[in-house]
Amino acid sequence: MLHLSGVTKSYGDRRVLDDVGFTVGDGRLTGFVGGNGAGKTTTMRIALGVLAADAGTVTLDGTPVTSEDRRRFGYMPEERGLYPKMKVGEHIAYLARLHGYSKADATAKAETLLDRLGLGERLGDTVETLSLGNQQRAQIAAALVHEPEILILDEPFSGLDPLAVEVVAGVLQERAAAGVAVLFSSHQLDVVERLCDDLVIIAAGTIRAAGTRQSLRDQYASPRYEIVTSGDLGWLRDEPGVEVVEFAGGQAVFDAAEPDVARRVLTRAVAGGDVDSFAPQHPSLAQIFREVIR
Repeated sequence: MLHLSGVTKSYGDRRVLDDVGFTVGDGRLTGFVGGNGAGKTTTMRIALGVLAADAGTVTLDGTPVTSEDRRRFGYMPEERGLYPKMKVGEHIAYLARLHGYSKADATAKAETLLDRLGLGERLGDTVETLSLGNQQRAQIAAALVHEPEILILDEPFSGLDPLAVEVVAGVLQERAAAGVAVLFSSHQLDVVERLCDDLVIIAAGTIRAAGTRQSLRDQYASPRYEIVTSGDLGWLRDEPGVEVVEFAGGQAVFDAAEPDVARRVLTRAVAGGDVDSFAPQHPSLAQIFREVIR
């Protein structure tokens, strides 16, 4: 388990991180979201030891992270850092050998991983000849090939087409299922919402919200409900304590002033016809994001 506490960082008079703290649990996918300049990359680099914090701690399983611990980390920076003239397969195998694997094991790991990421037919191509999306896949392979216990990825889905997003998402889910703690940033909130177990939202260098996906949905949920019936819901507009948001015959979305109002609506709808569905509406990550960074 990777834990940041009270992390602060300034450049001159400009404070870019202020008391940042959150946990990346083992076997969990943690999405790290925020606008440009919010502090995501700086936070990740401090966790990796690339940057030093002015204050705060980064611990692994309760003890301060050491340089030896960080050999167990995998990192993918937002900017691509592979050698353009090297062949893809040789490059990833070379990175595995830097972590102590034999030449045979490194080659086998590189080829298996690249094949899983959809680059099995490009092993002999140089990095510079790959499309930007395939360079991104190769960069992800570079972060994964030594089988890290902590994985930190800065915008891993950038430049990927929808099929590639699914491939990479599947690989990250496999790593998390094997117990790896995965932290990744992304501007693609729909992907983050679908993929992550936990979410951390940062704005202007401060953590605005953090928790499980469901706990944040519950915390920021509005008293909004959707009802679908075989009857007519025209009466709903005149129901005390109800504000209709959407209406289409037997389907409506409405805000209820309090839970008793929602129960009253359901009781009346059941009396007037078959109710196909009735459920609270959960806010999307995009809605939560807009709410917390105001």
